[in-house]
Amino acid sequence: MTKRCLCILALLLSALAFSGVAHAQFKSEAFNQQYNADDASSKDSTDVLFSFKDYFGGLAHKNEIKVGTMAAGSALFLGGCQIYNRDYWKLPLVYAGIGGGIGAGLYFNRQDRKDVAKWCFIGAGAAWWASLMDGVVSYDTDRYPLPGKATLYAILLPGLGQVYNGEAWKVPVYWGVIFGGVHFFMLNRTNYIRFRDIYREATDTETAYTGPISKETALYYRNVYREYRDYSILAIAAGYLLQIIDANVFSYMHDFDVSDDITLNVSPTVLSPVYAQRPAMGVRLGLSF
Repeated sequence: MTKRCLCILALLLSALAFSGVAHAQFKSEAFNQQYNADDASSKDSTDVLFSFKDYFGGLAHKNEIKVGTMAAGSALFLGGCQIYNRDYWKLPLVYAGIGGGIGAGLYFNRQDRKDVAKWCFIGAGAAWWASLMDGVVSYDTDRYPLPGKATLYAILLPGLGQVYNGEAWKVPVYWGVIFGGVHFFMLNRTNYIRFRDIYREATDTETAYTGPISKETALYYRNVYREYRDYSILAIAAGYLLQIIDANVFSYMHDFDVSDDITLNVSPTVLSPVYAQRPAMGVRLGLSF
């Protein structure tokens, strides 16, 4: 692994660590107020790690489960979201979409029709994604915005968490970062492949190279565009992670009361000997917000 890849990996891990620390800090210190007093609503959190016992108990409707637990379990156990939400009529659509897409893809793959098989597999993936999105949308809760919902919306569709939080103005910002990264990734990847092939041709000892540039120049541009390609991947990942963190954090801040009534009171006062060697006149400032 090159130093560049190690740097990218370290930055991604740092971003993940930051999201975890920020999430814990906002919850444990800044927002430890009680939103709901009932036990059921206390389940609408993203604190507890995934529990198979809670998940299958929720599918049996013996207990309430978090939206994160529901979605995580249903990513593997297909149709779990619909079972928990009691949308049983949707199960045939889920199984037909996913199973039919995979089956058709395998069939066309054996028939050597790779392009058709690829789109069948993509369709199966889209049906799987739609089953999770439907489960999150249909998840019933009295709290708005629910941080678990906001986070999952952002994971499933970048920008949707901001729309759910009532901050749709942020969507163009994050989409600009993500799609800009995708654009430059494709551009830099194309140029990287181009100069990589030129360099391979120039260093091939079995054929005479008559290209327009030297092998040293081809090697230089190959390395430059490979580096730019890796930075583009980093930009995409950063934009995706930041919009998830944004959706989660600002869903907690939604109920935080910030008043515009800020006043500054200035009044004369007498400093007692506790604060000075002898009584003295002074000014007291009072900030109310």
